[in-house]
Parts: sequence; structure tokens; C-alpha cells
Amino acid sequence: MQSLEREQLLQDGYCKFEGILSPGTVTALRAASDRLLDALPREQAEKLRAQGSLLPTTGDPLFADLIADPTALQALALLGFRRPTFSDGYVISKPGHSPRLFWHYDWFAWEDPYSFGPQPPQLFAMYYLSDTSRENGCLRVIPGSHVHHNPLHDVLREPHSAILSQARDMSIPEFSTRPDEVDVPVRAGDLLVGDARLLHAAHANETDERRTLITLWYQPELRAMPEPIQAQMAAKVQHTPAWWPQEARDKYSALLATYHGPAEPYGRQLYRQGPINEASCVSARSSPKR
Repeated sequence: MQSLEREQLLQDGYCKFEGILSPGTVTALRAASDRLLDALPREQAEKLRAQGSLLPTTGDPLFADLIADPTALQALALLGFRRPTFSDGYVISKPGHSPRLFWHYDWFAWEDPYSFGPQPPQLFAMYYLSDTSRENGCLRVIPGSHVHHNPLHDVLREPHSAILSQARDMSIPEFSTRPDEVDVPVRAGDLLVGDARLLHAAHANETDERRTLITLWYQPELRAMPEPIQAQMAAKVQHTPAWWPQEARDKYSALLATYHGPAEPYGRQLYRQGPINEASCVSARSSPKR
């Protein structure tokens, strides 16, 4: 019998676990993130007006504890993923009075049939370090868009391109309000888990304060993937710098996605409509929404 969270993940493309991080952990992560953000050059921030920042979590060894957090890994196990691997993570912080984040997906192996199955090929684990709302830039999603073609797919340009990251034209579809979108507000310390194929965005931050989250990327079942995708996941792994303490490096390295076979990694393959495995999705789609 699968958990309600797993049902929601398969049906809607995301789910939430409340109170995964303690207030003390949130405070420590906020301090570490602020140190990195305070050192961010202004010109780099201007290139990422929509995101705010994309700072690798290798910038502080404290993030190793988050990546290998036992409670978070238990949450992934509850979703049916008992041996996840990890590839990369980012501190993403929207400054006060910054624009919307554009609609996008975060999966780039769309020419492989594996990308159209019901199981998530890759998961984001998002930890917001403050409570979120429409006013400070909470997440927006289109439920079901991870396995069902959406009209928005037809008009999206390449995710994270310069025109999107710099928010040059807010009138384009990537910055639009969609009729089927849903807000996903959370409290600091909650864990949002989502399918990398899910169409998602964020509201503008209309407050005076930063709205920071840490996004970690996990592969639920790396060895079940076709080898070119395994190679693709291993190729994007962020390795720890030599100055990290050995304990943190060991903790981090134990989860890393690896591939040592002969296959070449896929390049950056953009979305295309494909043959969704409808039969395998029936039970998920018929489950009641929460």
C-alpha cells in the first residue's frame, strides 16, 4: 500500500512533508546561505534577476548535513525510494522586490522513452528558509504536467536562457498566469519534493526581505535508468572542494551519482511530446486529490 505522499507525487508531480528541519537547523542554514549571498557579485545577480541566485551548495560544508539528512532520506523512502543518489544542489534566493520566476521544467533527456514513464526520473527537494506566500514568491506549479502534455509546453523556450533569467520581457508566456496553476506556500523547515519534469515557477517577491530556498537534486533509482541518462546524471555531479572537512566530504560523497560504463551522456535535450505510459498512470490519476 503506497503512502498518500507517493500518490500525490505520482498524480500531481509534487508533495510536501511538514517540519522536516528543526528551527535551529533552519537558522544555521539561513546564516550559511546569507554568507554566500552577501558575497555574490552584483553583475552576477543582474544576470539572474528571475531566479535571484544559483549558488552551488558546495560553497559550505554545512550543506552536507542537509543532503544526507536522515529525516529527509526517510521521507524519500516513504515515497518508495530507499537508495537515492544525489548530483547537485543550489542556494536560490529571490531578493526583495524581484520579478516572477519563469515557467520551466528541469529534465533534459526528453529523447529517451524512459522520460515518459510514471516514475519520476529525478526529484527536487526544496527547503525554504522562511515561510512563503504569494507576496514573497512562493512556488507555483501545474499539477500533472510532469506526465501530461500541457498547452504551455508548446510555447516554452529553453529553460534558464538569458532572456528568461534576466526577466527582459515579462509579457512572454513563461511569465504568465496560467488557468491551471496552483500556489504551494510552505513554512520554514518543510520539505517540498517534486518531479523534475513538473512545470513550475514562482511569484514575484514583493517584500523587503530575501526569500531563500535550497534545492537539492536526487535520482530515485539511478541504476534503473538507461545508461546514457545514468551518464548524464553523473556528469552534472558537483564535487566537494579540497578545503571541506573530511567528515563532510565522506558524508556527501557517499550519496553521489556515479557511472563508469561506456555510454556517452545525453546532451541538453529540450521537451518534446511523447508516449506517456497511460496504463501505468491510471491508479495515480484516479486517486483523490488532497
